[in-house]
Amino acid sequence: MYYSAVATPANMPMTRRKSYGRSCVENPSVFWQTPGHLTSNRIPTSRRVARSHNITNKVDPEQVALLVKHEWKLAYVTPLYRFQHAQLKRYSKHLTAFIVAEKQQGLAVEVGLETGFKVTLSTVHGMAETEDDAETVFIQIHSKPAFGTGALKTVWHGWLTCVNGDCEYLRSLPPDFVSLPLFCSSGSESLSALVRSWFERSFDCNFGPLFLNSTTLNWLAALWTGCHPSSNIRFLKLNWTMPTQPSLDIMYTVNPQDAWELWNSIHSEDGTDDRIHIDEVRQFMNGLQMHFFRHFKIYLSAGTLMKVSTSLGSAHHEGKIKIGSSDYISTLLTLLTECALQRIPV
Repeated sequence: MYYSAVATPANMPMTRRKSYGRSCVENPSVFWQTPGHLTSNRIPTSRRVARSHNITNKVDPEQVALLVKHEWKLAYVTPLYRFQHAQLKRYSKHLTAFIVAEKQQGLAVEVGLETGFKVTLSTVHGMAETEDDAETVFIQIHSKPAFGTGALKTVWHGWLTCVNGDCEYLRSLPPDFVSLPLFCSSGSESLSALVRSWFERSFDCNFGPLFLNSTTLNWLAALWTGCHPSSNIRFLKLNWTMPTQPSLDIMYTVNPQDAWELWNSIHSEDGTDDRIHIDEVRQFMNGLQMHFFRHFKIYLSAGTLMKVSTSLGSAHHEGKIKIGSSDYISTLLTLLTECALQRIPV
């Protein structure tokens, strides 16, 4: 193991429609007569063991390549009101016009010199794992060079997804709402802000930052380590920040075989239980921390786990991920979907 520190007509009554995003006022509708009650999302104490799946068998390989290529900033999204996958071409035109209009008003868009933008929204078929999951929506923003007739340049990517979302929660939503709770973006923050603003105005939803707490990062460390025999994870890196003055950053790099042997001593796959339990995850992390303490007399549990990474992917406390292998993307997105749903106000 290795270590380093480092407008409504006047004669119409106004009623308040229950909104899963911003509160708003509009005419009475059938929606108002629906229960509109969201169930609380339960925090699971066990998860299925991560299994390798060749996702390109059901998802366009070019779309998969885009998902794996970039680092993504995470956010949660409340349900979208009257969003329709069949209208993505129309939404593309509206979002394009919105971005152009905002730039003409002097808004700084950090992509350099350009004369125009083109936005494309498309469905990523095959990402959904259950019949309750809405299909993933991929968004790309292209800029046109200010001089010459060069090709459009892609300057921003984003996607909205729901993978293995809580069935009870999804079925409790009124039919006018679509849940795509996880938003991933890569590119200029000014463009991300414009995309979020347009969605909020168009579909009465709210976006919020999705931070990954220590429990989530612990789960990923255990799930990815469990993949080592079938998919060499190459390394397990754990980054902590300690509450010292000045602050101390610790990078703890664990030999993958050592990590696997520790995990295998805690979780035995005997074929009768295809799940990992939270107690096993805690034992695994405690084992790693105890080993570190024996060498350096530092209690990592006193600090904050900031980042977990292997060759299969990485995840940061601040809400950033990178997908290293598409074979385990379903496991990662299931966990992140759960995190996003838990952040949505009830």
